Amino acid sequence: MGSWLIERRLSKVGSRLKTLRSELALIDEQLLYLGEDADDQAIRAMVAETASSSFEARSAQGNFANMTKHRLKVVEEIVDLEQRQDQLLDQMIG
Repeated sequence: MGSWLIERRLSKVGSRLKTLRSELALIDEQLLYLGEDADDQAIRAMVAETASSSFEARSAQGNFANMTKHRLKVVEEIVDLEQRQDQLLDQMIG
């Protein structure tokens, strides 16, 4: 494979990694907020013992769980791209 093609692929992988790492930083910030909100809503639900407070607590916990799943997918994609980047660098050297 030509080195220009490898360089092009490396550039694309690098750009995607940069984007994903920025997204991961935002997700981590959001998870802090969502985790605190879920905890607060759970406490309110226990104290209030109303249907609406229980719904809000489940909703907040669901938001936290969904963001956690999204974070996992982003981390998995980063790992995959880092492996691809290593493979491309090996091809360039070898």
